[in-house]
Amino acid sequence: MKILVCNAGSTSLKFKLFDMPEELVLAEGKVERVGTDSAIFHYSGPGDYRIFQEGLSVPTYTEGIQLFLDQILDPDRGLLSDLAELERIGFKTVLSRDHYGIHELTPEVLQGMEDYMVVAPAHNKPYLEAIRQFQKLTPDAMLVGAFETAFHQTIPPERRIYGIPWEWYEKYGIQRLGYHGASHSYVAETLTELYGSTGKAISCHLGGSGSLCAINDGKSVDTSFGISLQVGVIQSNRCGDIDPFIVPFLQKEGLSLDEVLDGLTKKGGLLGISGVSNDMRDVQEAADAGNERAKLAIDIFCNGIVRHIGAYFAELGGLDHLVFTGGIGEHGIRIREAVCNQLRHMGVWLDPVRNENCDGGNVVISQEDSPVMVHVIPANEELGVARKTYSYSL
Repeated sequence: MKILVCNAGSTSLKFKLFDMPEELVLAEGKVERVGTDSAIFHYSGPGDYRIFQEGLSVPTYTEGIQLFLDQILDPDRGLLSDLAELERIGFKTVLSRDHYGIHELTPEVLQGMEDYMVVAPAHNKPYLEAIRQFQKLTPDAMLVGAFETAFHQTIPPERRIYGIPWEWYEKYGIQRLGYHGASHSYVAETLTELYGSTGKAISCHLGGSGSLCAINDGKSVDTSFGISLQVGVIQSNRCGDIDPFIVPFLQKEGLSLDEVLDGLTKKGGLLGISGVSNDMRDVQEAADAGNERAKLAIDIFCNGIVRHIGAYFAELGGLDHLVFTGGIGEHGIRIREAVCNQLRHMGVWLDPVRNENCDGGNVVISQEDSPVMVHVIPANEELGVARKTYSYSL
């Protein structure tokens, strides 16, 4: 069965075309910096066929989808002769009201995503755009959503319930839901495969969108995201943790609610602090050139990670594994170094040589005698989604 997995991030698109159940990857692609005129497109096909293009205009997710589809339909590549060969399309969906776990993307499920648009605007909007585009292009395919909240249903109530009127929880379901479930659950699965158990682990998914997850014996027991993806560490455009009374204060100062929300979700984070970019690579380059605000943005980003790791260390009662994943987690050598150097008192002893040389695959970057093992585990969220999409209703 040919299954295409679409992973729509807040600033990126990832694709993998699988032949299931063999789990054979036929092709994969990635579009970075969606919504700009400086987008980057990567594609890998059969054999050694590779494409790398930069400086592309990709104003919406629709254009990004077409970049990938043009490649897998290319008659010279021989992957698909028609999109009708795609029997199922899986999506790493984020949030739908009253729908957790794995669901066929019916009108009711899509309406649940619309209902929670205000909670996850940076993710539900691109996913709905991508889903509706595939509905047009592949009307006979089953579209399946693997929602990000499923892995975090094991978080105990004392870490899930907010200090709000109880009826808000009962009537509206307001609670910590958590996201990046596909990534954090993949980390848990990988540690279990390698060591027989996750033990006490902290997974740091760091990218355009970032979250941390405390894992005990394979189960999520805390996470930095809440009912929305707005909280936790600062992210590419999102502010992370703030005092909620900043909102009414700014309204009193003359800003509209839309202006405040735009600042918090689109103009905050790395972009808002640095004034340079929402991309860590650009911010790092500016910091290296002496830009003090860019340096500050990186320091705030790393300090937020350290703060959450410290809290989870206390909740877990110790730590066996610290894992970095996601785009920044996998490639941010200096980010990992800055974080780990602040955690030596917790038994996190980084090996600088290993940290500098961990290209591809699951790599241990801690010293041999480090009490805590530090890993770089490349996110393979798409495989998890492909497995769930294939097995759905079979």
